[in-house]
Amino acid sequence: MPNTFFLQRVADLYDTFKRHDAQQSDRLLRYRNIEAESAKLLSQLIRMQQAKSILEIGTSTGYSTLWLAEAAQSTRGKVITLEIDANRSNEAKRHVTELALNEVVDFWIGDAADYLNEAQETFDFILLDAERDAYESYWPDLKRLMKPKGGVLIIDKVISHAAEVSPFLSLIKKNADFMSSILPIGAGLCLVVLK
Repeated sequence: MPNTFFLQRVADLYDTFKRHDAQQSDRLLRYRNIEAESAKLLSQLIRMQQAKSILEIGTSTGYSTLWLAEAAQSTRGKVITLEIDANRSNEAKRHVTELALNEVVDFWIGDAADYLNEAQETFDFILLDAERDAYESYWPDLKRLMKPKGGVLIIDKVISHAAEVSPFLSLIKKNADFMSSILPIGAGLCLVVLK
């Protein structure tokens, strides 16, 4: 269970990030962090699954990373988080270090497509929360990187940005090896598992 200091600090960060986003007219300048209730659910899922290997695609300023890392600490797991923007990744790293979670997080800066293409490790838990126009091109690698037994892929913003993720979700549904469900939590989460 997260401690009081962690809960207060992530709540403060969430408010700070939300205020920042409200002042930005350009979508790309917003942090676009995951919703608080979605982040808590991810933490619970990692604990339930006892996930050890966790991949986050889209660090931004690290709000979701903190929740993933705090859960990974309890399962003795490890988080690898991918972010194309070095400044955002460095900010996330500061927050992770402040909350003494740096031992369980590896930060990777660059195009997620490059990482996914080269990765050999499979993951218990993958969070996809990046630029949605790239999702379809990620799918062949995501399928390969999900642990065959018990691996899960979570896609954020599937309700708030339904039109943008619709082609990707259709691609998943066409693959008979996978099951998916949409949870109306936060901006909408899609859970994908192997049958």
